[in-house]
Amino acid sequence: MAGYNKTTRSLDESEYKSIMQTILNGFTYVDQKGQEKKFRSNPRLAMLLQTETITGLRIGDVCHLRLSDIIKDGRHYRLDISEQKTKKSRTFTISDDVYRMLSQWAIDHKIPSNAPLFGNKKGEPLTVRAVQKQLKIVADYLGMECVSTHSFRKTFARTAYEDSDHDIELARELLQHSSTVITQRYLGLGSKQREKALQDISDKFLLK
Repeated sequence: MAGYNKTTRSLDESEYKSIMQTILNGFTYVDQKGQEKKFRSNPRLAMLLQTETITGLRIGDVCHLRLSDIIKDGRHYRLDISEQKTKKSRTFTISDDVYRMLSQWAIDHKIPSNAPLFGNKKGEPLTVRAVQKQLKIVADYLGMECVSTHSFRKTFARTAYEDSDHDIELARELLQHSSTVITQRYLGLGSKQREKALQDISDKFLLK
């Protein structure tokens, strides 16, 4: 299945907070060549990954996100973009809190409404590779395996699924998958359900 990454996993709340705090605090680490290096506090990286987590957008779309992509629609705000990966139009409502967060970020960093919210010094969108490179340093430092930029979208998906009383159609719609089968695979539900079935049988019939 195209785009399906079975090795990348979602994060639990404590892992997410640990990554964010580590990015914001900065740290000293030893690279692969044995040289001591400093990872400086990086609020932009933290905000970018937080935006991916609370919107469910792919990391490439977050890297290109502009404040002008958010449109006032009556009493609500609506995100209106063309996805970088699929080229499909994506339109959905975002909360007032998310809009205020992004709007304040733009104000604090003097970012024009038509410029990438998380651009580099030249005002160009960050590349996914650049974001992944920084995140890998953080994940390695924390000893977290199978964590990539995609983990934050998976965290969004898993949380949406669990908090909606396991509404797979809602999760599919939020992720804009073409079928619930893809969403089930994305969430790894097939393997979890098989494991639960085997455990239930064992609990019932294993002599103790």
